[in-house]
Amino acid sequence: MATISRRWPGYGTVWRWHFYAGLFCIPFVLWLALTGSIYLFRPQVEALIDRPYAHVAVAGPRTSAAAQVAAAVRAVPGSVLHRYQVPVTQDQAVQVIVGRDRTETRVYVHPQTLAVLKTVDEDSRLMRVVFRLHGELLAGDAGSYLVELAASWTIVMLLTGLFLWWPRASGLAGVVYPRLRAGGRRFWRDLHGVTGFWVSAMALFLLVSGLPWAKSWGGYLKTIRTAVEGVPVKQDWSTGHSGELRARAGRDAGTRAMMGDHAEHGGMTMRHPATSYEPIDRIAATIRPLSLAAPVLIAPPAGMGAPWTAKSDAADRPRRTDLTLDAGSGRILSRKDFAQRRLIDRLVGWGVAIHEGQAFGWANQLLNLVTASGLMLLCISSVVLWWRRKPGGELGAPGPVRGRALAFGFMPIVIVMAVSLPLFGASLLVVLIVESTVLRRLPGASRWLGLLPRTA
Repeated sequence: MATISRRWPGYGTVWRWHFYAGLFCIPFVLWLALTGSIYLFRPQVEALIDRPYAHVAVAGPRTSAAAQVAAAVRAVPGSVLHRYQVPVTQDQAVQVIVGRDRTETRVYVHPQTLAVLKTVDEDSRLMRVVFRLHGELLAGDAGSYLVELAASWTIVMLLTGLFLWWPRASGLAGVVYPRLRAGGRRFWRDLHGVTGFWVSAMALFLLVSGLPWAKSWGGYLKTIRTAVEGVPVKQDWSTGHSGELRARAGRDAGTRAMMGDHAEHGGMTMRHPATSYEPIDRIAATIRPLSLAAPVLIAPPAGMGAPWTAKSDAADRPRRTDLTLDAGSGRILSRKDFAQRRLIDRLVGWGVAIHEGQAFGWANQLLNLVTASGLMLLCISSVVLWWRRKPGGELGAPGPVRGRALAFGFMPIVIVMAVSLPLFGASLLVVLIVESTVLRRLPGASRWLGLLPRTA
């Protein structure tokens, strides 16, 4: 039994996987940890940006929501209403999101004078830019694929790192806490291993909970769900910015069709037909007593025969609620709370809320910030360790393991990971093919990469 336990993958082989995964992932982990740390504080940052518009009204009557929407639509020629954000207080500027095809603009309207105080493109808002930097490097679908690939290999890096850390001797020093006075390589090795031990569980959670947003994995999940459920699946999260843009364009087209508007055909801008926004006032009056979690967004029908909708778009997703309402009376036609959603939607919703640091207040933000800081420390310490042991003229990868029998019990783990993380599986296959066909014929490159035994 002892002999079987020493078969591949042994310590040396796992170390090689860990090394190569880290070599690829470190730049991405640093970037994701940095941008993710900034995005954690989105509510605070956006409140600071919107501070000039938090108290703009004076004593006196407010204008109707319909008039506010009309002012916002006039401010952006060619636009139609996409969403009306119900004000939290009576004296703050009203925020109305109007759009034209895939472009959306947030318009700040004075609630009494109807003066337009500010307009900003939704995709140019600071935290939206940070979100896209974090999720797709501002590179569209290609960036989303790359981030997902890095996240998949980071999972491998963390799992192999835990294997390498696993205590092989008694004592807590260097395992649970670092030997800070050790100095030299031992200090950096302890700092790396102990930090990895403390942050790995939360880091793995953050990586897995971020996958539903990714273009490939999110689409993969949606395809499986559609096949299992037998109907097209509508998810409460977007899979890449391109998917969000398509959804915007679809809603915009549906709203224009409901209005009987064909103004944008052929690239021409024509005057929109007169449209009544009066249902917004009735709907707002209905939903205010419900005390839904802010922000609450009211949206017009996205097609003929469709109802008006209102939804809580709270960052803490388990507090969200979706409503459909009658335009004439403002009466609620249907209500769907978070607890009524399918299990997979609730799991993803909880995962996203925790991922964004919004599930349990400042403690969630602090936990995520500590995890991100730990990941950055892991990356820095690993670079120091690599640089200290790197031989001249070589990459410094651990040497190859020869004469090891294949542990077939390990293969199901690799297969499960490859199926669960399709980009990891595809990239692993590519790496194995390149190593066995191309690099075998390039001994110089293979030796530099550490794929051949070092010469004496």
